[in-house]
Amino acid sequence: MKKIDLSAYRPITDIQDNIIFANNGNVVLCYEGILPEIYSLSEKDFEEIHGAWFQALKSLPVGCVVHKQDIYLKKSYSSEQLPNETFLAKATHDHFKGREYMEHRCLLFFILTRNKALNSPKYVNPFRKVSKDIVQKLDDNLNSFIGSVSDSVSFINNSRKMEFVPLKAQEIQSLTSSYFNGFHEDFDTDILLEKSHVNIGENYFDALAVNSELCFGESVQSSKTNERFTSDDFVFHQGFIDGIGLTLNENHIVNQILYLDDKQKWRKLLDKKIEELNKSSNFGSQNKVVLGKIQHILDQINADDNARIIRGHLNIVFWDKNPENLSRLGSKIRTEFKELDIIPYYPRGEERKNYILNSYCCFSSNFSNADLYVTDLKHALCLFINNTNYKSDATGIIFNDREHNIPVLKDVWDERKKRIKARNFAIFAPTGEGKSFLANNILRQYFESGVRLVIIDLGGSYTKFAKLYPEKYTVLRYESGKNLDINPFYISNQDDLTPERLEDLSVFLFELIASDLKVTKAQSVSIKKILRYYYQSIPENHSLDGFYKFIENNRNDLLKKLKIHSDYFNITNFLHIMSEYVGNGLYSFLFEVSEDQTYKIEDKRLIVFELDEVKDNKEILSVMLKLIKSAIQRTIWKNREEKGIILFDEFAKQLKFENVLESVEFYYQAIRKQNGAIGIILQSINQLPNNPTSASILENTQVIYSLNNEKGYAELVKRLNLSSHDLNQLKSIKNNLSGPRKYTEIFIKIGKESNIFRLEVPKEVYAAYLTDGSESEEIMKLYEQHQDMEKAITEYSS
Repeated sequence: MKKIDLSAYRPITDIQDNIIFANNGNVVLCYEGILPEIYSLSEKDFEEIHGAWFQALKSLPVGCVVHKQDIYLKKSYSSEQLPNETFLAKATHDHFKGREYMEHRCLLFFILTRNKALNSPKYVNPFRKVSKDIVQKLDDNLNSFIGSVSDSVSFINNSRKMEFVPLKAQEIQSLTSSYFNGFHEDFDTDILLEKSHVNIGENYFDALAVNSELCFGESVQSSKTNERFTSDDFVFHQGFIDGIGLTLNENHIVNQILYLDDKQKWRKLLDKKIEELNKSSNFGSQNKVVLGKIQHILDQINADDNARIIRGHLNIVFWDKNPENLSRLGSKIRTEFKELDIIPYYPRGEERKNYILNSYCCFSSNFSNADLYVTDLKHALCLFINNTNYKSDATGIIFNDREHNIPVLKDVWDERKKRIKARNFAIFAPTGEGKSFLANNILRQYFESGVRLVIIDLGGSYTKFAKLYPEKYTVLRYESGKNLDINPFYISNQDDLTPERLEDLSVFLFELIASDLKVTKAQSVSIKKILRYYYQSIPENHSLDGFYKFIENNRNDLLKKLKIHSDYFNITNFLHIMSEYVGNGLYSFLFEVSEDQTYKIEDKRLIVFELDEVKDNKEILSVMLKLIKSAIQRTIWKNREEKGIILFDEFAKQLKFENVLESVEFYYQAIRKQNGAIGIILQSINQLPNNPTSASILENTQVIYSLNNEKGYAELVKRLNLSSHDLNQLKSIKNNLSGPRKYTEIFIKIGKESNIFRLEVPKEVYAAYLTDGSESEEIMKLYEQHQDMEKAITEYSS
């Protein structure tokens, strides 16, 4: 047959759910695999996956064929998943549109064959006509087979590393059309089978195969060293044949076909083969090699009661529009095999046609003995590819994958809390590695997706990004001797005085009075009673100064009137400590305000508190954080449905003082009740003191970002209980800050999942995130000139 017109030779008689009834009498159960991300697996993970495959497949019935098919197609990134509404979002959308990457689909087929003995002749025409009553004849065996396959798939899915889902009828039809249409998407074509080549439309096809025990070297294993990332002090692992998977970067299909045979039958056949070879082993070294390999297989089978003898076939079908490129692709694949000590077989003429056509799932039972190697199932499973591309979530923050630098959306908010229980995050990196740049990237995307941001900044890193949203941001900057115009006692009317408001005020006062003491329930009740009485007695102009004077003026009978025991509230002590914050007190300027200004931030979605001038004053910084917290609780957290993030930048400077750390811990406790998250930025995890307060903060931080750190990651691993593979990932970080595609690499851990991501941004985004240096100054000069940050960035970037 020189030419195949698929419309005249339909390979499928019927499809019911995910079950194909093929025209040759085979019944095929079809699944698609959702595999772990490339680079996310450790050596132990590869071993566990290998074990899961073995347990799942070893008990399938004799005569079953398992066909795992991994299809890799060159594609152009469409940018459809990316937002495209704002200035920076559009720049990102356009920057990545059209970028080339490899699309990967993992398919798994279980074939119940009409030919139970699995003894096909050398060449089988897969398109020969077969009688129409096939479907009926198979009904008796089918339910039992479906049950066995269902058990196998459930076992794999329960391993939690992989998931296989049934294919839909439409997907099966589409897959069939794509396969026999040479993966052309815009037209239908015929298959031309010539002796010298196979071509389908514009694509020329070729194949390489592992079809005999002689192809294999000394050993195979579930994983091997990844030379690209491994260094002198750590070993990075990849799957045994991952080199012919995603990283090959060519259009190709990897077919791994397993014939599950009768163990006893093949043991006898191997015994017979050994007997024959023993007689002829003196007639050449090749016979001795074959004898040695077969003896080794037989020894393994006899020694291991769990051994499941199989015949197997591995082939790689590859194609290109230019037939001259096929030899280059073949050479590339051979090189990968050579590193594995495997010598592939190169089929030509009739053999090539046979391999390409019969690697379609309905026909994969058509291979003959001459096309199959004999081995134990454990050995064959080392040749499975068990990872895939980076996975994008439905929504999230845009990072880039490590293979093609295409955008990957990672849901670090996790609305349904599937991966994380607390969405607080931490960024770790030394000076100059891009902490603020990364924080800008995360916060900007959160902001544009509707999240409200509060940034407590000691370094001035967010002003430029904020100025892109002129109506939506405000910067409250602390200047020496001045206040922030926040009056925690201000209420617009009596309805504001809710139990929550009184609770917040009481906490605020106790933080000022006794930050180092444990507050009892009796004390808490006492101060709330006094606060309530104050608001009932004084109708307006509420302030800390007013509250102080109210207690001072009523000190003689206040406790008696409110039935508060003097042990529960010490008026003398209260007036003494609070005198620092009122009247002529040292810090009275912090509270000198009659009218509350927090209404200014109520309608702003991006609020930056710049406390650079106060970073070295323990007392003022501590009070500032309390005032800010009071403003946040009354404005941003008023609506619990609204998402909000609080970021502490240059956090180490704030942590020099113990009471500041405790003040921050209050945020962590309060955020639990809100639809919010807290982020901290540190140069090193050692900047967090090793005490229970810090331990509580780290425990409630379940999204970790780490950039490159030349001093190493030992403390990070220790304090965050990272795995050995997490450490290997961290050590493999490499930035590329030259050439057309500049990027930094970032370790991201979300709950228990971790991988290395890249951050590559278009020039407009780069300009918006710059935080210091001459380039940043240049942009700010353009901003002063135009009073329009978008215009300034566009002019700078052009």
